[in-house]
Amino acid sequence: MTNIAPKLSAKEYEKNFAELKPALTPVAATAEANRCLYCFDSPCMTACPTHIDISTFIKKISTGNMKGSAKTILSSNWVALTCAKACPVNVLCEGACVYNDKGEKPIQIGKLQRHVMDWYVEKGMPSLFTPAPKNGKSVGIIGAGPSGLACGAELSLMGYDVTLYDANKKPGGLDTHGIAPYKMKQQDSLNEVTMIQKLGVKIKSNVLVGKDISIEELEEMHDAIFIGIGLPNPTKLMVTGEDIKGVHDALNFVEQVTTRNWKNVKVGKRVAVIGAGNTAIDAATEAKRLGADEVYMIYRRGREQMSAYDFEFELAKSDGIKFYFHSQPKRIIGKKTVEALECVKTKIVNGKLKPIPKSEFKIPVDMVIKAVGQNIDESFLSKIPKLKMNDGMVVVNQKTYQTANPKYFAGGDCINGGKEVVNAAYDGKQAAHGIDQWLFSK
Repeated sequence: MTNIAPKLSAKEYEKNFAELKPALTPVAATAEANRCLYCFDSPCMTACPTHIDISTFIKKISTGNMKGSAKTILSSNWVALTCAKACPVNVLCEGACVYNDKGEKPIQIGKLQRHVMDWYVEKGMPSLFTPAPKNGKSVGIIGAGPSGLACGAELSLMGYDVTLYDANKKPGGLDTHGIAPYKMKQQDSLNEVTMIQKLGVKIKSNVLVGKDISIEELEEMHDAIFIGIGLPNPTKLMVTGEDIKGVHDALNFVEQVTTRNWKNVKVGKRVAVIGAGNTAIDAATEAKRLGADEVYMIYRRGREQMSAYDFEFELAKSDGIKFYFHSQPKRIIGKKTVEALECVKTKIVNGKLKPIPKSEFKIPVDMVIKAVGQNIDESFLSKIPKLKMNDGMVVVNQKTYQTANPKYFAGGDCINGGKEVVNAAYDGKQAAHGIDQWLFSK
């Protein structure tokens, strides 16, 4: 990049990346817990993909039973602290709260869950569960993201010997590397990793399956294998200039920011973020908070088609992000580094997106961040015999999470195309029971 945004002071960085949702005080948490109506049908519990018994854990807060509350939460969700901070609660559990029907503020379920999990971490994550005696079976898990961690924790409780293999130096997947610091700290995810290791789960980091250990070796060592590799490959724009210096992938950019070494993250003065999902919003707001003068979001469709949640869109607007809707990148301009982004206006004709002739325009930028999606690693998955793929996802039995190769199970983004952390946590837990059922029914 020819133009790099000036560095901010340490105080400015801390202010810019302070958590958007501060924790509740103990007094405030108790007061909020006492607002809960403890509904018989618990619509909030139904709306939560992991089906946490929300009314029960909130009731236990109101009676001061924090340990019991933590156990209730973790019985359903092994990455509950991450979910408390990063889940779109306003469209899930809080969105289903009956107070919404009364025109009143819903129970702050996310903050109450965070209150409990913060307490649990502060107390040193004491033992809440007693693993079953070892059953003599071993399971290998590829990927230490939320689905892999949840699967490992559940299996360990059932008496399995569990080993997670992860290509990264720090385990935790996107929870560790892909969530903006103003939503949660990286250490929150690493604390959850530690909690799961306390259950007896072994984690081998910096191990790339297929290279550092072969598929054949893995199959010899384990009775069953779970695939939780996510979507590691960024989608390409397929435009001229995509390989110019100054073009970055969104998740790589976000990962640099999560380390909190903000002065070491290079950001341009004028940044274009291509895409309109939640990751695109994170990248755009982070660039702005790192000191970029101007940040633009480029999206080929309209506001109503954005996949980002409404609250993410409002956050970006409040940070001064400028939006170019119905604008599609045509080429990235620059000799050695990015100098401009050329786009063409679009319109929808008979349901199809079409470029508008002679509507090209240029935006002077010195950095481009691509946030147009992630893809599965088909080159790796092709090494696993009999595995079936459909539309870029691993095909599984929706009840057992077993793949076409009976020894392999899968969950998380690699089977759903990229949903929320809470969905991955549910997949991992359910797959663990699918594995248990299969191994002891043979």
